Amino acid sequence: MLEDWSCVVSRGYRRTCERENSWTCMNCRLENGKRALEIDGKEEIGVRKLFKQSDDARERVDSTQLLDEVSMSPVDNSDLDSIAGDSSDLNSNRGENSDSVSNTGDNSDSGSLINGIGRDNSISCLIRCSRADYGSIASLNRSFRSLVQSGDLYRLRRMNGIIEHWVYISCNLLEWEAFDPNRCRWMRLPMMHSNECFFFSDKESLAVGTQLLVFGKEVMSNVIYKYSLLTNTWSSGMRMNAPRCLFGSASLGEIAIIAGGCDSHGNALSSAELYNSETGNWVTLPSMRKTRKMCSGVFMDGKFYVIGGVGGSDSRLLTCGEEYNLDTETWTEIPNMSPVQSGAARENELPATAEAPPLVAVVDNELYAADYARMEVRKYEKERRVWVTVGRLPERAASMNGWGLAFRACGQRLICIGGPRSAGEGFIEVNSWVPSEGPPVWNLLDRKQSVSFVYNCAVMGC
Repeated sequence: MLEDWSCVVSRGYRRTCERENSWTCMNCRLENGKRALEIDGKEEIGVRKLFKQSDDARERVDSTQLLDEVSMSPVDNSDLDSIAGDSSDLNSNRGENSDSVSNTGDNSDSGSLINGIGRDNSISCLIRCSRADYGSIASLNRSFRSLVQSGDLYRLRRMNGIIEHWVYISCNLLEWEAFDPNRCRWMRLPMMHSNECFFFSDKESLAVGTQLLVFGKEVMSNVIYKYSLLTNTWSSGMRMNAPRCLFGSASLGEIAIIAGGCDSHGNALSSAELYNSETGNWVTLPSMRKTRKMCSGVFMDGKFYVIGGVGGSDSRLLTCGEEYNLDTETWTEIPNMSPVQSGAARENELPATAEAPPLVAVVDNELYAADYARMEVRKYEKERRVWVTVGRLPERAASMNGWGLAFRACGQRLICIGGPRSAGEGFIEVNSWVPSEGPPVWNLLDRKQSVSFVYNCAVMGC
């Protein structure tokens, strides 16, 4: 119910990290038998008055006021549940005009969403709101809920270059949480329901469009679990044309490419597939020049790259990469593209399969890598095709041969997630660095208790 909401006032959506105490909270109060919202000492009748259509110009709210003055509180489980819940209208007890945002009892058109500014202007406002607020927006009535669940807002955001990046992390085998780096908020996703085999299998994850895909095994078959941001639910049953695990992957908007990996018998693959999250279709692409598993993938300069990995009958470490041109549909091999050392240069002679795939990420079309052995950040110079050290990793970016450490691009910044852990108790840290601001200076965004390290991590930009 609206009367139970806590709302937040800001001066426009900020793209930098703001902790909770920098926002002014408005709590609904009961006064004279009526709920009211207190904003800087001035009482308002409620959120719905903002959307009221009135002949009185003072009661009209234009799109600028909506964006600059009022923002609902960040989404949490209760907000997400309101999206995924049944279709009953929260305003069903407010009379025949239950689908209208207005509570005046008039017959204003609910299709306009925000009465007084029209549907197009309403949507233009909504795509500029933080997507952390969409759960609250969807709770207003059926019209808003339908708009949020349709995914149209996210498509329009992408077309207008409005993208927020959230980090999705799994520190427990079937549990996932989303971290909003702009508001430093954690949100728990619903628990995945699977059999015991999937629970203990190796998993890969990939965020594409408004979906989070988790790949694993059930008995002898590969399986994909899909989390939908639009419905806040998990589902399974999707299959690739050539099921695989231990592959390299990356996403670009609503599409993703998966390359290499190994089949259910452990054989390394050279095949690749493209997934469209809006159509749900998998398209087989031309095969790479080499078979490889335990590799990494990135998009850079509009092309897809697969980097490093293990290949050949002797499971040797590969130092080359391959570039896939989406226009010409061709692969080109690139020597010395992997930041991982090989042969005599490696200080610890571990089997190639004992080390994590290359920890690489792209920001502003520049490729970076986390050298967990030396605790360094390296950058790939595309013209010379060499890796150079640019600085240090966060001090608490602990890992086990690279496992348990997440290194991801998150919009204009790099995110490094890891941390020490003791028996039965520990924590992980989320650190960020903006490469355009100079050499690596890591900013601690948040610290979270965890009894385990990071099993899987993906970044969703939508």
